[in-house]
Amino acid sequence: MTKNLLICLLLISTTLIFGQDITGEWNGVLKVQGMQLRLVFHVSKTVAGYTATMDSPDQGAKDIPMSKTSYENSVLKIEMAAAQIEYSGKPDSINQIVGIFKQAGQTFPMNLSRKTIEKVVQKRPQEPVKPYPYYSEEVTFENSKDKITLAGTLTLPKKEGKFPVVILITGSGPQNRDEELMGHKPFLVLSDYLTRKGIGVLRYDDRGTNASTGDFTKATTNDFATDVVAAINYLKTRKDIELKNIGLIGHSGGGIIAPMVSVNCKDVAFIVLMAGTGILGGEILLHQQELIGRDGGMTEEDIKKTLHYNKVIFKLINNSTDSAKLRIELTDYIKLNIKDFPEMEIPKDASESSIINRQLAQLTSPWMQNFIKHNPAPMLEKVKCPVLAIIGSKDMEVPAKENLPAIEKALKKSGNKKYTVNEMSGLNHLFQECKTGMPKEYSEIEQTISPVALETISNWIKKVIK
Repeated sequence: MTKNLLICLLLISTTLIFGQDITGEWNGVLKVQGMQLRLVFHVSKTVAGYTATMDSPDQGAKDIPMSKTSYENSVLKIEMAAAQIEYSGKPDSINQIVGIFKQAGQTFPMNLSRKTIEKVVQKRPQEPVKPYPYYSEEVTFENSKDKITLAGTLTLPKKEGKFPVVILITGSGPQNRDEELMGHKPFLVLSDYLTRKGIGVLRYDDRGTNASTGDFTKATTNDFATDVVAAINYLKTRKDIELKNIGLIGHSGGGIIAPMVSVNCKDVAFIVLMAGTGILGGEILLHQQELIGRDGGMTEEDIKKTLHYNKVIFKLINNSTDSAKLRIELTDYIKLNIKDFPEMEIPKDASESSIINRQLAQLTSPWMQNFIKHNPAPMLEKVKCPVLAIIGSKDMEVPAKENLPAIEKALKKSGNKKYTVNEMSGLNHLFQECKTGMPKEYSEIEQTISPVALETISNWIKKVIK
């Protein structure tokens, strides 16, 4: 009798947990490289089964439709095929699901709860708080060449008057006007600082990002350069801009774009390269892999193996003239070498096909192929306007040791005598004062941009404006 009662109680308990209504709102926090990103799944039941949408409140995204949703054998699965996203989890109570979030082969533990999760507010003491002591205007302008509209913010020292102005150019990857990444808003902090110093700033959302139209995924560095030209043309229509003092500030990948635009547009008075590159894109990536891998604990043997693997891949890309043939060659090479990957480079629970697809998606994107092939030297050799090039001594993404001498060499070859090259002691790729320079450290640092870097940029601009 007691045994039968125990079995009955167990069956009731199982029903309460696993036979529960799975529909409704489920909240989770995705933890990646020190950052916390809130995700919300809305699960609904239909005649045919289940459907779901996803919100990403911290990214301002809402009601993103999921491609497939199922709840079978007490397992909830939600997929978004286009973004290679998959969530799989089991309820362990009425109000919690224990599971795994996967994207492009990478795996992260993430539990879901019925309880709404409040945003974790990180300390960012440099971010300005409204009301600002200067004029700020939301603006839009057209890139007529590509038929897209770019949206941004123009800040000026005062509403009335004429002012020098700089256009901020973001680094690689889709960025909003604040260049928001790793819990920081570098361009918000930079624009605030410069505007308070009497220098106007135009910053805008990358095409296809936030309020700007267009398709980021199909664009190359050359396409982004036309967006900068569109920004210059817009500024030329305003009466509050000193047309002879329009400058460009490019960070990282934006530091490749700024010289390109300055050479082809006579309206650029000066450029600032913040961690801009001076060597071939493929070489930049190899230096990154070596520095970050070594500091992250990879063995010298694994580093050597990874570098050799990528050198072959970059050679295939550099020699390619047929995209379809390149995809086949890359697939064959990745399949041949996948078992030789250093263990820490392969995410746990990742399948061979997911790794191949992730590699192909990265390597065959228009931007990546353009970047790998791009040598900035020939363009820098044509730059005639004043140039400030700064790189942090602890930058592991664009190492100062290799890039600053290359930038200086190219500028000398151009006959340009109005340049300043500065390796900034103790700063990382975001120009934060740091311990190691590793990317995983970015979000852990409260400082967004070193005051020394801000002052260096501001003082130099004031010296070169006419």
